[in-house]
Amino acid sequence: MIISASRRTDIPALYSEWLINRLEAGFCIVRNPFNPQQESLVSLAPQDVDVIVFWTKDPRPLMGHFDYLDQRGYHYYFQYTVTGYPHWLEPGVPRLDKAIEAFCDLAKRLGSARVIWRYDPIFFSQATQMSYHVESFRYIARALEGSTQRVVISLWDAYRKSLRRMRAVENETGPLGEERCGPKEMAEFCASLIDIAGQHGMTISSCAEHQLECYGIDRGKCIDDQLIRQLFDLELDFRKDHGQRPECGCIASKDIGAYDTCILGCQYCYAVGRPDLAWERYRYHDPQAPCLAASFAYR
Repeated sequence: MIISASRRTDIPALYSEWLINRLEAGFCIVRNPFNPQQESLVSLAPQDVDVIVFWTKDPRPLMGHFDYLDQRGYHYYFQYTVTGYPHWLEPGVPRLDKAIEAFCDLAKRLGSARVIWRYDPIFFSQATQMSYHVESFRYIARALEGSTQRVVISLWDAYRKSLRRMRAVENETGPLGEERCGPKEMAEFCASLIDIAGQHGMTISSCAEHQLECYGIDRGKCIDDQLIRQLFDLELDFRKDHGQRPECGCIASKDIGAYDTCILGCQYCYAVGRPDLAWERYRYHDPQAPCLAASFAYR
């Protein structure tokens, strides 16, 4: 079984103590995000967990626990988002210099193949035009050279709950979608990212973006059977994860996170519909509880 920790919240940044307690206990309880009354028990025993995939914008709270993970025999790798967006867009995310420093420290410990850079989501506005993203991508790629072998990009999807928040910061961004992104402009943009990634020793792929394939950026797999074979020499039942979008190429995993629990405050985030609820759940979070989010908050 592959554990995703987590697409729904930033467990390394915010809930590392809970995770280590659950690994020690050997299980956790996960609520169905569409039916909170439905719960499932997920084994976290080392013999039942093939790989843990961590998704984060700040791995530092978890890094002190790597000896424990290694001693217990867990295999793991990181999807690490570093975008360099301004503070008003990502208020709880570490400053770019700190994020880059942590990324490089992580790669020194785990190796560059186990730390994947995510530059996502990419959204266009007056304040974040294509030229902005090219220069930001170039700066971060240069800083991360040698610390990763892969970069994953995606385009921002205007989900209703995140669109409301993005509209609220339009005084900072300027009108969303202001920049014209026709085929010619997108081809030039993707060619720039491909070139920059290559210059710094990285392959580039997208997260569920089939529309970028015609520009030379293939769809990747964030939870990737080929990478797992390469890193850990494991042959598993690599089925596609049918719980994800059709465009997603990931193999099957069990996500142990919960929506509306991340307090990093990223305005574009699809996983938080109510920031006030996320703060309430974080405030009443019990690191000893079997379930990440307080049960009262679901009633």
